[in-house]
Amino acid sequence: MEQSTENKIEVKNRLIYFYKYNKIKIYIFLFFLILILISFTFMTRYNDKKNNLVAEKYIKAGIYLENNKKNNAKSLYEEIIFSKNKFYSILALNTIIEKNLIIDKKKVIKYFDVLEKYIAAKDQKDLITFKKALYLIKISEVQNGKNLLNKLVDQNSTLKPIIKELLQNN
Repeated sequence: MEQSTENKIEVKNRLIYFYKYNKIKIYIFLFFLILILISFTFMTRYNDKKNNLVAEKYIKAGIYLENNKKNNAKSLYEEIIFSKNKFYSILALNTIIEKNLIIDKKKVIKYFDVLEKYIAAKDQKDLITFKKALYLIKISEVQNGKNLLNKLVDQNSTLKPIIKELLQNN
């Protein structure tokens, strides 16, 4: 019994000694820990707000499109593409292509390039390249489109079976 009491006192003394000699380090560590937690919280909220604003723009552009205000819809879709939102930017470009909102082929290719630069996920990047290849084939740049498709096959894309079938049919 005496020994356990002495051990408790010894542990307590060690903790007090450690605290006295490392007080400043402990406070600095706690300060930075709290600062990191606060920063993380603010960044999360900021990104959520930014994502919500882009989502609202996408919905608004869809409403403009339904009301035959194609210029307003086109400008909002372009804003969304340049907002670099990983989800809505791809949807905006898809809508631009499907609804033929932009006739300038170079501009559409530029939008594909913008998406390819900031999308990091390999599957999404492959999908964008695939859509770009299909778009190039659609606008009669068949050789460039096939080159992109072959590049995807060489990179062992998850779309490889679809691409091989598409290349065989053409």
